[in-house]
Amino acid sequence: MTNELVLILDFGSQFGQLIARRVRELNVFCQVVRHDISAARVRELNPKGIIFSGGPASVYEPNAPKCDPGLFDLNIPVLGICYGMQLACQALGGTVGGGAHTREYGRATLGITDANTIFRGYPKESTVWMSHGDQVQTVDGGAFVPLAATDTCPVAAVKHRTRPVFGLQFHPEVSHTPHGGLILANFLRDVCGCQGLWKMQTFIGQTVAEIRERVGNKRVICGLSGGVDSSVCAALLLKAIGPQVACIYVDNGLMREGETEVVKHTFRDWFKADLHAVDARDRFLSALKGVTDPQEKRRIIGHVFIDVFKQEALAIPDAHFLAQGTLYPDVIESGGSADGPAATIKLHHNVGGLPAELGFELIEPLRDLFKDEVRKLGLELGLPEDVVWRHPFPGPGLAVRCLGDVTEEKLVTLRKADRIFIDELHKAGWYRKTAQAFAVLLPVQSVGVMGDGRTYENVVALRAVQTDDFMTADWSRLPEDLLARVATAIINRVKGVNRVVYDVSSKPPATIEWE
Repeated sequence: MTNELVLILDFGSQFGQLIARRVRELNVFCQVVRHDISAARVRELNPKGIIFSGGPASVYEPNAPKCDPGLFDLNIPVLGICYGMQLACQALGGTVGGGAHTREYGRATLGITDANTIFRGYPKESTVWMSHGDQVQTVDGGAFVPLAATDTCPVAAVKHRTRPVFGLQFHPEVSHTPHGGLILANFLRDVCGCQGLWKMQTFIGQTVAEIRERVGNKRVICGLSGGVDSSVCAALLLKAIGPQVACIYVDNGLMREGETEVVKHTFRDWFKADLHAVDARDRFLSALKGVTDPQEKRRIIGHVFIDVFKQEALAIPDAHFLAQGTLYPDVIESGGSADGPAATIKLHHNVGGLPAELGFELIEPLRDLFKDEVRKLGLELGLPEDVVWRHPFPGPGLAVRCLGDVTEEKLVTLRKADRIFIDELHKAGWYRKTAQAFAVLLPVQSVGVMGDGRTYENVVALRAVQTDDFMTADWSRLPEDLLARVATAIINRVKGVNRVVYDVSSKPPATIEWE
């Protein structure tokens, strides 16, 4: 994407993608690659710098993941983080050990002993986040110079005496290290010589040109779900090839309140797109009748969607390509990159096997972007803020937020409760402070008193979480008065609900969605 590339070698860190996001935030393009990528391949990619991630192993274990030692002979700057620091130090003459005295987890106070290079402008003392069971034990008088220490970690940062190799025992990428971004900026700018050329306008220009060259005069079908990723994907395609794009939106009857109207207004009225809005509500609800198992719900919805989408797509003449909003985390986790980590955490399939079934080629114009970059791209392309900042929505829609069997009556109740919750979050300024928030209709009823009579009605659960990557999440500490307003409004305005509860489970052990 630019002539400034940084490679992040993945040694199994839970923060690997977070490192990449922090580098991107500093306007430097980076890619996560497997830890054993060859020095020859790295030379071919010609990066400005290399970052070794952390990882759960111990470098002295027999099967611990290693890097190609030839990387250190390329004269490309290296920054090792946690396990990455230990690996670099071990490879270049230091020793690493473990034990009760070497463990350090949580916040620690870092004292700087050498404020040059990567610690330029850094506070002499500051808080950092530690998460390690091993430490580098010997560097004095050897190949490395210590740069910083904590009370329990005398070698918390190092630099090599003659090579452009640096190490940090703590994690600069996490928010618990308040000044971590400055260290990364110093490494990228002062050590690697990066100028920060990764800008969204540059991405738009290059991607538009690539789409035009690949597509030629053929047509592209883009599936719209109402979510951020598919909306931004469609907007980018429309900018590139305009009327050659046909957008298909399948209304499955499981959408949030007003979702279909927003999609129609945004793409048909605002972008003047060729929008095919298919009303398949009856078909989906009929197929779901009486089904209560969550996985069976997902299976049925997926099959019906493919049938409906395929029928509409085949009616569009000259269609040759199918576009989907695959993001960079999807590519990493599915092993979809040639140089990326091999582990397949999940199989990514936004549109299932549709490209092969239809005989179409697949276009994924967002596959190099993280979610926050997609939002920036959406704003650059002129998408409304309420579309760009919309919270994620599951593929099966409200079917997995309506626990038990799915009926139109239950969906109406759920939509009304969810709309009240989201509206109140907006009014209170909390919508953008939460990563995802929604209502769940539970398959239980409870006794209540309304007026002077007893009721036996539905229970609604509210869920709001905070997360950077959606792989882990913590429940949002919403103000009590806000929760009270939401609960009162739902009980007063949504017929059939007499009780509201708030979900205070974190992920793990719970999941974000209830089904």
